[in-house]
Amino acid sequence: MDQIKVVVAGASGKMGSEALRMIKKHSDLSLVACIDLHHKGKRVNEIDGLPDFDAIFYDDINQCLAEVEADVLIDLTSPKVGYKHTKAALLNNVRPVVGTTGFTTEQLDELTALAKEKQIGAVIAPNFAMGAVLMMQFAKMAAKYFPDVEIIEKHHDQKLDAPSGTAVKTAELIQQERQAKQQGHPNEHETLDGARGADFDGMKIHSVRLPGLVAHQEVIFGGPGENLTIKHDSFHRESFMSGIKFAIDHVMDLSELVYGLEYLMLD
Repeated sequence: MDQIKVVVAGASGKMGSEALRMIKKHSDLSLVACIDLHHKGKRVNEIDGLPDFDAIFYDDINQCLAEVEADVLIDLTSPKVGYKHTKAALLNNVRPVVGTTGFTTEQLDELTALAKEKQIGAVIAPNFAMGAVLMMQFAKMAAKYFPDVEIIEKHHDQKLDAPSGTAVKTAELIQQERQAKQQGHPNEHETLDGARGADFDGMKIHSVRLPGLVAHQEVIFGGPGENLTIKHDSFHRESFMSGIKFAIDHVMDLSELVYGLEYLMLD
């Protein structure tokens, strides 16, 4: 089988460098270039702490995709850059696999339409940890029977968006199974603004940001005399790599954009 030629955006970051190590472990994948604001013109094997690849760093995706033949772009950057990279990949007939969160609805609609027009696969996932995907699906199932729910998501203190894409995706899935309702006492009053968290369709989402955390989420359901808690913890960024590899394998056979790994896992 021919190797899948991969470009990694955000390659010198913590998630990106983990993706490079994942590629190194799989003989069916070939790293052909990296995109990063740092290290332009250098080779991966010249950077301390990165695997022994000969691929070159670019700082511009359009130049990269004009000069390098690629099948898949793994993007692990930021929402603003990730949107630009995903759009550029589709325009260049390269399949994006995107772990960046924070896209707007308008951006997702535009990228979905572009993928459909180009008849090319794309995967955007708020979370590539397979356990997290199952956690979201279990929460959706539970919401049918436990409409009172709150979400607590905890991440490292360098995460830019709050709430996390996983928390928002979880709330959207729960919304599909439950009638909107205002939870808590009708006369509830915050003595400190924000104490009750963000409001999504009547359910509350709380974001914690602390050093030492990676990615953690609890979905807590309440009913008469009982609670149900569905929890997932990622203790190391390696937990996301099996989902990224799974998405790479599947995106080669897609002709549309898929938002959420669950649509591939539970197909």
